[in-house]
Order: sequence, then C-alpha cells, then structure tokens
Amino acid sequence: MPLTQQLRLFTPEQARRYSRHIIMPQIGGAGQRKLMDARVLLLGAGGLGSPAALYLAAAGVGTLGIVDFDVVDITNLQRQLLHHTKDIGRPKVDSAEDTIHSINPDVNVLKIPVALRSDNALEVLKDFDIVVDGSDNFPTRYLVNDACVMMGVPCVHGSIFLFEGQASTFVPGKGCYRCLYPTPPPPGMVPSCAEAGVLGVLPGIVGSNQAVETNKHILGLGNTLTGRLLMFDALDMDFRQVKVRRNPKCPVCGDHPTVTELIDYEEFCGVPHTGNATNGSALIG
Repeated sequence: MPLTQQLRLFTPEQARRYSRHIIMPQIGGAGQRKLMDARVLLLGAGGLGSPAALYLAAAGVGTLGIVDFDVVDITNLQRQLLHHTKDIGRPKVDSAEDTIHSINPDVNVLKIPVALRSDNALEVLKDFDIVVDGSDNFPTRYLVNDACVMMGVPCVHGSIFLFEGQASTFVPGKGCYRCLYPTPPPPGMVPSCAEAGVLGVLPGIVGSNQAVETNKHILGLGNTLTGRLLMFDALDMDFRQVKVRRNPKCPVCGDHPTVTELIDYEEFCGVPHTGNATNGSALIG
C-alpha cells in the first residue's frame, strides 16, 4: 500500500489539538489516526450518550452517528449535557450536532432521527465499527444486542437507575447482553427514571466509562470490560465487577442459535406496542 494511503497527515491545528494523545507512547500519531478514522454509533443523545459523545468528539473520533428521535425537554437538562436551555423543543440530534461541533468541528456527525426498529436496525448499524448503547428501555437493548451479534459489531453497554449504574463491553463470540440477562424483567418491575428519578451526575460517570471503553477498543489498548460487568454505587462510591461468561446455549450468540433474525422486541419484553422500539423509560438492565 502506498505511504500516502497509509498515513493521514495532521494539520497544524490537529497536531496541537491532539498533542496530549500524540505524546503518549501508547497512542502516538498512529493511535490518533485510528481514532480519526473510527466510525462510532451512539444510540441515544440522552444521559449516557451525552458524556460519551462529548469525550469521543474531544478525542477526535472521526465519525459519530447519533440515533435519537426525541426533542429536548426541560427535564433532560438535569443530566443530558449535550443540550442547553436554548435547545428546549429542538430535535436532540440537532442540539447534539451543535454541541459536538462547538467542541471539535472536525467530527463528522451523522444525524439519524429515527426510532430503532427490527426493520431498520441492521441498515442503521451496517456502516459503523462499534456501537455505544445509551438506550433507556429493554426492547431496544435486546434489539441492539441481537443486531450487533448478527452484524459482528462490538457493543458498549451502559445503564443507570437512581444511584446505580452498570457498564460492559460485548464483543461477538465472547458473550452478549442475553448471556447476562437471558430474559427481561416483568413489565412494571423496574420503574422508569420519570417515576423514580435518577441522580443527575450518575450518567456522566457511566457514560464516561463507555467512552473509555470505546477509546480502548479503537486503539487496541488495555483490558476492556469484555467478559465483565462493572457496577457502580454512587451512595457508597463503590465499584464492583462480576464475570460475564458466554452462554453456549444463548439463543443469539450460542453454539446453536435459535434467534437468527430480528424479532418483535416489544412482544419479547411484554410491553405494549408504541409504534417505535425506543419509546421507553430509563431502566437499569
């Protein structure tokens, strides 16, 4: 391959912007080029998607796709730092694009203002290297998991509730969300954030962990949370980990999968049909 095709040349501004990465021997110019060439899909521009998007944009991730069909509401502003008071009523993808470009105008923001569904998920995911799942309901989490397994795309999971959060990284062939949670909880067992509330800073901590995991995966550095579930308790300021093993009998990623195409995930989770898979509540999973 010709040298001109191997190397992306930094502009003087980029060399300064990313200098704190470039001087690190673990990253250097080669690692920064990996970040700039990466294509990351953010599922949700809310509590988890906000810190993840901010740090990925600042790091120089070249393309950020943002899936969100919602508009900014004043109740979002307690925790969703992509949005500001002036953005109330605007589509979240528009507000997110403005904030991302105010941090790093080099980032290519792909706005995807749709509800992720079984009939469009594979098309949405197909052009991305990794998915950051900041969704807020069980049907979407299982949908994203199954789509990622089928497409061979890693998924960085995060979830929050009250004062607690969880994060993990699911890599095809090494376990998936269904290995951790084979079945969703009964409808109504876990109240929504609108019903129970959530500490505003909590998604900042969990979403930042998702950004760290995404950076590590792109750069090939360290040990990701693959095979582990990180659990955070803000009240006790306690981080714990549990192992997550691939289930050879998993219906999606097991040795003999029985789910080989995307299904009706609202029916699977036992929730009423709303016409879109992401019209749910903030649930820990």
